[in-house]
Amino acid sequence: MRAREVHEPKPSPKFGPKQHGTRRGFFVPNNAAKYEGDVNNIVYRSKIELRLMKYLDSHPSVLSWSSEETIIPYVSPLDKRVHRYFVDFKVKRKMKDGTTDTCLIETKWSTATVAPKVPKKKNRRYLTEQKNWIVNQAKWEAAKEHCKKRGWSWIIMTEKQLEY
Repeated sequence: MRAREVHEPKPSPKFGPKQHGTRRGFFVPNNAAKYEGDVNNIVYRSKIELRLMKYLDSHPSVLSWSSEETIIPYVSPLDKRVHRYFVDFKVKRKMKDGTTDTCLIETKWSTATVAPKVPKKKNRRYLTEQKNWIVNQAKWEAAKEHCKKRGWSWIIMTEKQLEY
């Protein structure tokens, strides 16, 4: 059987305007039986997500995986309202000792995993990065608590773990 290729998305309001340097599309798995969800609608929104999808689809220790199928409510510190956090990945894997583990994985560029540095003059970019950092912290705390209640693992994976 020939491996299916990853293809670019059709024009859709779902994707919105493309930002410079981003990669988006639909992923077509070779091992569709491993995917929990709609195999015809696996969307990646970055190079990191695409690389991880390829890994999860092909790695023998991964029993099943899904992308943006797990939804966790969280309270945004900015508006004090409840929002829905769509976690990038949920993975069930077989460990070396034979046990199974479920983990939630968030993919981020390493620069997004640390608080933004305060510039000499606060500009719009800094304010946007600061807002994103504050909201991400709330999302990640909600995800940690969600995992803790279920005995799952929580991982924030960057390009450094995926060997860019």
